[in-house]
Amino acid sequence: MGWSSSCLLVCLSWVFFVQSTHQLQSSQTQVVLQLRKHLEYPKQLEIWSNRSTDFCFLSSEQANMTCQNNFVTELRILGDRKSKRVTEFDGFSIPNQTLSETFSVDSFVATLARLTGLRVLVLESLGIWGPLHAKIQRLYSLEYLDLSGNYLFGFIPPQISRLVKIQTLDLDGNFLNGTFPGWFYSLPNLTYLSLRENHLSGLIPSSRHGSILLHLQHLDLSFNHLNGPPPSALFSLPNISYLNLASNMFTGSLPNHLTCGNQLQFVNISNNRIKGLLPSCLSNASDKRVINYGGNCLLTGVGNQQPESYCEEVHVERKESKAKGKGVGILVGVIGGIFAVVLVLAFGFLLVCRRYCPSGSSEQHLLHKAVHDNSVMGLSSDILTSARYISQAANLGSEGIPVCRLFSLEELMEATNDFDKSYIMGESSYGKIHKGRLENGAQVAIRCLTVSKKYTVRNLKLRLELLAKLRHPHLVCLLGFCINGGGRDESNANEVYLIYEYVPNGNYRAHLSDNSPEKTLKWADRLSALIGVAKAVHFLHTGIIPGFFNNRLKANNILLNEHLMAKLSDYGLSIVIAEDEDHNEAKGQGLNSWQMKSLEDDVYSFGFILLESIVGPTVSARREAFLQNEMVSFGSQEGRRRIVDPLVLSSCSQESLMIVIDITNKCLSPDSSTRPSFEDVLWNLQYAAQVQANADGDQRS
Repeated sequence: MGWSSSCLLVCLSWVFFVQSTHQLQSSQTQVVLQLRKHLEYPKQLEIWSNRSTDFCFLSSEQANMTCQNNFVTELRILGDRKSKRVTEFDGFSIPNQTLSETFSVDSFVATLARLTGLRVLVLESLGIWGPLHAKIQRLYSLEYLDLSGNYLFGFIPPQISRLVKIQTLDLDGNFLNGTFPGWFYSLPNLTYLSLRENHLSGLIPSSRHGSILLHLQHLDLSFNHLNGPPPSALFSLPNISYLNLASNMFTGSLPNHLTCGNQLQFVNISNNRIKGLLPSCLSNASDKRVINYGGNCLLTGVGNQQPESYCEEVHVERKESKAKGKGVGILVGVIGGIFAVVLVLAFGFLLVCRRYCPSGSSEQHLLHKAVHDNSVMGLSSDILTSARYISQAANLGSEGIPVCRLFSLEELMEATNDFDKSYIMGESSYGKIHKGRLENGAQVAIRCLTVSKKYTVRNLKLRLELLAKLRHPHLVCLLGFCINGGGRDESNANEVYLIYEYVPNGNYRAHLSDNSPEKTLKWADRLSALIGVAKAVHFLHTGIIPGFFNNRLKANNILLNEHLMAKLSDYGLSIVIAEDEDHNEAKGQGLNSWQMKSLEDDVYSFGFILLESIVGPTVSARREAFLQNEMVSFGSQEGRRRIVDPLVLSSCSQESLMIVIDITNKCLSPDSSTRPSFEDVLWNLQYAAQVQANADGDQRS
């Protein structure tokens, strides 16, 4: 009886050990359910319907998941939508074959990338369509990737080369095009590569490395449109056992002294346009080596060879194509030369006009300095003048917001009781801010700026009209402006007043302080505010052309409305207030150098906002000292207890907090080249928010 009790105890202990080892974290469960939704609830995943079930213990012939240490390490889903039902694919969804038109491969891969422990991924014949997204590189632990039988198109993203652990890569039966990427040679552990039945074309590049694909055993490039001579190096790879180059457009002849690797067991070069003699290492077929070479123009009596003229036709066609291309190139060159002469003459005429007709200076000239302030790639000043190049994203959130207009100074004086001191809301390095009430009863915030006298009234109007075109839900809206100058367009301006929407709930930093516990934001609310600001800054950087950088991000420049929705203020003011451009130029800094520094400044500044969100507002007074002495404390649980805001500790999940600590460290990196983009910052914050939401949901249930 005692022995059986001991056995039962051991068995129960083992069961509990297995469950604790394999049970998924709630955040991983949420990602799995989102993937099911992205894939539009295929019947293969009906076993995932019950959320309370531990998915790690569910498997079928079509769907299987393996977990380790509470993380998904293997995911295999086999669908029944074969892509080769159609021979051509135009990049749009096909009913009953692809996923619906609402499917986004970008969102799908971004969700998939949250399974950071994934080592094996098989998503076969699921109707996935779209270009293979570069975010696949975030699955840095991948060793096995199979996306065959789908509707992926476009180039194979070079970011796959960063998956240095990858051993098996299978992209068969898609619609991938472009050339065979040379960076495949740099994958150190690749053993199996299959790109069969795609639309790859062009030459297979030669390796620049002395030794390539040392571990490759299986290579299948059949049924593509590859051309040129097949690279001899592929036949002699030290571990290659299977090589399939059939049904392409390979031409030329194989060298007589071709060397075949000792492990080579199967070679298929059939149905190409290869001529000449078959090398000895391929002609001596044996029980250990199978060679298929039919459908070429080889000088051999077997294998159903085509007449030599069949292979010559391709050569002639290419020669004619090159000659035609050369003729087109000459014609384009002549036209280009004529255009260049006309352009030089027009430029000379413009210089003469500017020299002798200063009063007719174009608006482009008025804004040439603004290019230095705001452009990403040195865009010309006519972009700033017309602002036609502001993208459609600039209209986001603009519905219901009044069009920006010109205010008179009298209107503003009436709104603020002659700028009475009691109306002052605050003051910063930019100037004072007054609260005002317009004639229609609307409350506004009015900022007074002193501007450089080198700007004329006309110049400032152009700059402010560009600033007013910025519309985003997380930007404080510019309602209008008033320029206090001499009244004439060509006179110098002294002051400018910017009239913004009134945001009633104070600034973000005030809501991080424990002075008013009832107003202090919990961790989930802080994440929501940070995500909103990150979206706004990402829009300022990439949603418009030219981009607005160096936005002087600070926690007290983030305002909260009555719904605690975050809005960024004081953005883009560098277009109005003259920056120290001449100082930079005197130091020899080029435009691109200044732009990159500005971009880095925004990322770095946002890192301090993240730090304040974690530690509290007191860190703002001791920034550098904190970076030098305290950042290391985030690495231990005891250190986090000591420095993290107690309200954050009591309201956050440790996993969510660590995600934000990690991205904060990256933003504050002393090496600017290692800092993340705002897209990466935003992605991590949204992931942290999702993890927190799952933890809160589990706690409530």
